[in-house]
Amino acid sequence: MFLVPAVLAMQEANRVRALPGSVALQVRVPTGWWAVMVTLTLLVGWRHEVGGDWGSYLNNFQEAIYNSQYAEWWWNDPGYRLLEWTMLQTGWGMYGVNLIGGAIFSYGLVRFCRHLPRPWLALAVAVPYLVIILGMGYSRQGMALGCVMVGLVGLGHGRTATFVVWVVLGATFHRSAIMLLPMAALAASHSRLFTSAWVAVVLAAAYALLLEDSVEALQAGYLEAEYQSEGALVRLTMNALPAALLLWKHHRFAITLPQQRLWFWFALASLALVGLYFVSPSSTAVDRVGLYLLPLQLMVFAYLPEVLGNKSGQGNWVLAVLAYYATVEFVWLNYATHAFAWLPYRWYPLELLFS
Repeated sequence: MFLVPAVLAMQEANRVRALPGSVALQVRVPTGWWAVMVTLTLLVGWRHEVGGDWGSYLNNFQEAIYNSQYAEWWWNDPGYRLLEWTMLQTGWGMYGVNLIGGAIFSYGLVRFCRHLPRPWLALAVAVPYLVIILGMGYSRQGMALGCVMVGLVGLGHGRTATFVVWVVLGATFHRSAIMLLPMAALAASHSRLFTSAWVAVVLAAAYALLLEDSVEALQAGYLEAEYQSEGALVRLTMNALPAALLLWKHHRFAITLPQQRLWFWFALASLALVGLYFVSPSSTAVDRVGLYLLPLQLMVFAYLPEVLGNKSGQGNWVLAVLAYYATVEFVWLNYATHAFAWLPYRWYPLELLFS
């Protein structure tokens, strides 16, 4: 999964010059990338007993058989509940839920990679954490982030309403995605007062419908219980590094004004979370918020060879980025406390074939 995009990243040419300017790349998805999307969907969606939350998701799906008759069950992440109910009715089961969820996640990831100057490099950056751990471990947040990434592409092109719609859709799979709605107002480059007003209305409505009834439960489940996540500081630092690079070399990123505003706030939020880690009673809560900032890594490192290297040295920076993420994947698979839940990778059709 890592080597294929890594090899292709070493061969691809940059799609923009690393000079100041307003450059908005087209987001057309060619045939080859549709094949990538399908492959990712099958790998993420048809995994078998892979991921740290596999048992929890399976138990929740089995409980859906009995709880779908109650209204309060439907309002607990209604998009995901509708998906569970549909798979119950069609007989596709939990594998159907994961397959559709994998498709949503993969579509968002491919759309996001395609709007960057080095899409294969961005995909290679995504594999060790965004795809393997988030996509195959936190299914609902993976679906939410897939929607968010589609919205981020729109927001980078100045389409605020597109971003808001996709974020609200993502929040129906995992309500925490609502936290990104203020980015629509912060990244607006025109009619900022009007944009802030209507985004605030949408945020209030989304909060009332999707989040308000669960605030106390979330507070008790994360902050009061003081849940801690091993490796949270490492993961937050992985966001903070590209954030610092972006703020340091912001004048070298050939991006539009909306993109400048958007990624500036992403960078500040990434750095702020590192500080919050040391004062928050729950590192898990901070860690989960940081998941929505992961696209910053793809964006910064896809531009990095042109930002830091001259024409002859860009290939060396590509290799440096790939070496960094190869190390991340190697260390996590071999030394992470919960890596056993991902090993070995098992694919559902092969399990059926050889069982």
